[in-house]
Amino acid sequence: MGDQAKVQSHLNGHRARLRERFLKGGADALADYELLELILFLAIPRRDVKPLAKDLIERYGSYAGVLSADVESLRAAPGLGDTAVAAIKSVQASALRLARAGASTRPVMSNWSAVTDYLQGAMAHIPREQFRVLFLDRKNALLKDEVLSDGTIDEAAVYPREVVRRALELDATALILVHNHPSGDPTPSRADVVMTKNIIDTCERIGIRVHDHIIVGKTGQSSFKELGLM
Repeated sequence: MGDQAKVQSHLNGHRARLRERFLKGGADALADYELLELILFLAIPRRDVKPLAKDLIERYGSYAGVLSADVESLRAAPGLGDTAVAAIKSVQASALRLARAGASTRPVMSNWSAVTDYLQGAMAHIPREQFRVLFLDRKNALLKDEVLSDGTIDEAAVYPREVVRRALELDATALILVHNHPSGDPTPSRADVVMTKNIIDTCERIGIRVHDHIIVGKTGQSSFKELGLM
């Protein structure tokens, strides 16, 4: 057996053992870089991807950070082609769809832990500020989960008009406001408080209730309602 064949045989054996450990023990049986290896196996069949998996976790800070990274950022990472980028992002998309389905099975206010888990997965590792709204019907069931701004949210004056316009289009009667802090600290800023008050005041004039404003950080969340800010 030639050197190249020996290398490929060793690689195939490693992959088979890793798959078997995963199938027997689930995700808890693997380190984060090994779980990422499983994803990369699908896209990079003839290369040892362990060093690449470790490099990606170091670059983005965590397994979740890799899955949440922007497509263009992943494309710029050494060792990743479009097939590998698509594999990584498809795993994130599948996880978020599963979490969102769990959050939508019951009225939002009686399924709060599932909702906050979904929001943490969707927003904690986004490297820019994103503002989204959960639009609810009269029974507090989720009508629509929609990103209204993807970037800075400093221009607070635009949001009351946009939020109300979209709520009326969807016939929503209640809302939950959500945005992330890329810094990782979910503590509300003064601008966050002012923006929230403006949206609440505008919504109240037409009978739409704002249940809460959630700020998502890398390690946790802040609730305006729990903090007494609304």
